[in-house]
Order: sequence, then C-alpha cells, then structure tokens
Amino acid sequence: MDTMNAQEFVALWKAEKTLALDNLRQGPGRAAEQFKALELDAEQSQKLWKAVDTALTDVFYTLLLGLDGAASIGGEQCEYQLRDEAGELISDTGEIEAEAYAQFHCP
Repeated sequence: MDTMNAQEFVALWKAEKTLALDNLRQGPGRAAEQFKALELDAEQSQKLWKAVDTALTDVFYTLLLGLDGAASIGGEQCEYQLRDEAGELISDTGEIEAEAYAQFHCP
C-alpha cells in the first residue's frame, strides 16, 4: 500500500458518508426501517434526505476537524498524529482541515 495523504484520507471518509446515507435510505438496518415507516410523500422525503445529508456532512466534517486538532472531540481539543499502517504520517497539522473543507463544502 502506498503512503496515504490527507486528500486520500478525507476522500475515504467522504465515501463513507455517502455509504452511510445510502444505508439509511435503503439498507437493512433499524434506522432505514424507521425512515421507511414514516411513509412520507415525495416532497417530504426529499426534504428529509436533504436534512439527513446535511447532518451527516456536519458530523463527518467535524470528526475530521477534531482529528486534525481544529475542533474539539467530546469537549477536548488537541492535535493528533495520524499514521498509516506503515507508520508514515498521513498529514501535517491543518492539511486534513483544509482538505475536509474542500471536499465537503466546495462544489
């Protein structure tokens, strides 16, 4: 495996967010069942999924900022060093924050 960088790391988390949204919409889990049980019409459903997508974006973005030391995690804020399985540093301070903004908030 090649050394991972901040761009690749954030891209994996963005893909995970997309998978989470898809699982909530169509997955076999309890949350998906609860959403289906709401029996929303098309307009209500569109509004719901837009809100869920926004919420997941906020959660994943904040998680990434927390790992980069740019936001708190559970009320504690500090910098962390993220390393790949070879022990190589994935990013310098601020790189994940910048990449997360670019991938989650820029068109």
